[in-house]
Amino acid sequence: MKNVRKASLILLSLMASTTMLQACGSNDGNNGAANAGGNTNAGANTSANAGTNAGANANEGTEGVKKDGFPIVDQPVTLKMMSQDAGVADWNKMPVLQEMEKLTGIHMEYQLSPIDSFATKKNLVFASGDLPDIFYAADLTAAEQVTYGSQGTLVPLEKYIDGGYAPNLKKIFDEHPDIRKSFTTPDGHIYALPNIDLSAVWYRGPMWYNGKFLKALNATEPKTTDELYTYLKRVKEEDPNGNGKKDEVPLTSVKLDDLRMYFLGFWGIYNEQYYADKDGKVHYTPQEEGYKGYLTFLNRLWKEDLLDHETFSQTGDQKKAKGTSNRVALFNDWFPYFTLGGEASGDNPLMTPVSSEIAGSPVYGKHPGLSSNGTFAISSTNPAPEASMRWVDYLYSYEGATLFGQGPENLLWKYKNADTHEKEWLPTEGGKDREEVRGTITPNYGIVTPGMSSSELTKGLKSDFDAWLDNETATKLTPIAKAPFPNVYLTNEQQTEATTLLSDLSTYVTQMEAKFVTGQEPLTNWDNYVAQLKKMGSDRIVELYQSAYDTWNASK
Repeated sequence: MKNVRKASLILLSLMASTTMLQACGSNDGNNGAANAGGNTNAGANTSANAGTNAGANANEGTEGVKKDGFPIVDQPVTLKMMSQDAGVADWNKMPVLQEMEKLTGIHMEYQLSPIDSFATKKNLVFASGDLPDIFYAADLTAAEQVTYGSQGTLVPLEKYIDGGYAPNLKKIFDEHPDIRKSFTTPDGHIYALPNIDLSAVWYRGPMWYNGKFLKALNATEPKTTDELYTYLKRVKEEDPNGNGKKDEVPLTSVKLDDLRMYFLGFWGIYNEQYYADKDGKVHYTPQEEGYKGYLTFLNRLWKEDLLDHETFSQTGDQKKAKGTSNRVALFNDWFPYFTLGGEASGDNPLMTPVSSEIAGSPVYGKHPGLSSNGTFAISSTNPAPEASMRWVDYLYSYEGATLFGQGPENLLWKYKNADTHEKEWLPTEGGKDREEVRGTITPNYGIVTPGMSSSELTKGLKSDFDAWLDNETATKLTPIAKAPFPNVYLTNEQQTEATTLLSDLSTYVTQMEAKFVTGQEPLTNWDNYVAQLKKMGSDRIVELYQSAYDTWNASK
C-alpha cells in the first residue's frame, strides 16, 4: 500500500500543480462549461457498422445515441471495460463511476488486474481473442497499437473523433496538431488515446539539494560541473551535518537510474537512450561525446568517494534512510521531503542544472506533454463504439477531468466560486489522508488514464509548496527544457528490429556504465566501447528513428 500511495501521490501532484501535469491550457474551463451538459460522442452499433453515421450532422448520431447532451444513449447500454487497478476499492462502488453511469446511461462491467500483472493479463487477452469492449488505462505501447490495429483487433478512432463524437478531444487535436500526429500510426489511423498535459515539465522526479548543508557551508548553488565537484568535496570534508563525523554522503543514487537523465543534461543530452537535438538530428546517447563526459565526471566523483559507493547495491529505502538521518547532500526524489523527511517546504532547493565543457549545456529533457503509451482503446467486438467515444470524451472536458481527478463535488472539495472554477478542499472524515480517500472515490489512482489536465482544475487547491515548486521549475528548468523525442511509430518490421537491437544494446550499455563509473573499465577504452555499440546496431537505431522523426516532422 505504501508504494501504491506514493505512486498515487505523484499522479495527484501531476494533476494538482501547474509545474507538472496541468495540460492543455487552451482547453480551459470555458470549453468545459460549454460542454457541461453536452459533450458529444455516441454509439450503439455493431462493429461491422461502426462509424456508418460518423458524419451525421448536429445532434444526429447512430440510432439510439446522441451526439450531445446526456444521457448518451436512449436505452441503457452495458459494456465490458478492462483496466489495471491499484486494488484500493471496488470500482462498482466508486462515486465517480456511479456518477458516470447516471450521467451517460452506460453501465460498465469491470475486468480488472493488479498493476503489477496487468501487462501479462493484457497479452493473454489479445492472444485469446476474448476481448473487452474497452481498454482503460491500458498502457498500449506503440507496437501494440500498430500490431493490433492493423490486425483489426482495435478499432480506428479518428472517424468518431472527426464525426462529432468527441468534441473535447477534437478541439485539443485541432489546436495542437502535434498531439494528433503523435498518436497516428503509419497506416493513418488512431487506435489509442493519450493522457494530455501540454504544461508538464518534469519527466520524472528531479534532483534536490539538502538546504541545511547549503546553509551550514554558506554555499550557493553550483553553476558548473567544476563548481559542483568543489561543493560535493566540501560536503565530504567539512561536516555540514555537524555531528563530528565524516558520515556525509555528497551524492547518492540507486543504480544511477534516478539521476542519469538529469545529469546527462549537463552535457547537452536530452534523454538516456535516443533523442532529437534542436536541429532535429537524432542521436543514440550512449555513443555521444557528452555521454563520455557524464561517465568521466561520475568516475571522478566515485574515485574520491563523492558518489555513494553503495549506488549499485542499495535499495530506495536504504537511500532514504540516509536522507532521514541528515547525511545526504544531493539526491533524486519526487519531492525533497520524501527523502529527507519532515513536511513539505521550500527549504531544500531544486537543483539548478549545471554547465559543462559541452557547448550549449545544460539542457533538460522535459515531459512531452502526453503519455508515451495509449490509455484508451475500443476493441472490434464493442457493440457501441460511438457511445464509447462519447463516454471517454467527457474526460477531456473540464467537468470530466474534475470528476475523475478530484471526485464529485462535496466529497473532497467544493466550489468557492463556481463561475471562476475556484475550489477549496473539504476536511476528510476522521482526518483521513486525502489522497487515500481519493483512491476510494475514483479509478484514476496510481495509473495513467485517458483525459486531460489543466490549470483550471486546481484553482484554489494549490498549497504554498505547490507555488514554490512552480517557481523553482519555471526559473531553473523551463528555460532550458525540450521534449527529447516525439511519440513516433515504426512499422511492425521496424519495431521488431528496433526492439531486438535496443534490448541487447541496453544490457551492454548498463553493464559498461557501471564499469566505467567504478573504474573497472578505464575510459581509455572508450573507442573500443563505441565500436562495439556500432557493431551491435547503434547506428541502425539512429537510422530507424531519424526516419520516423522526419516522417513525423513532415506530417501535418
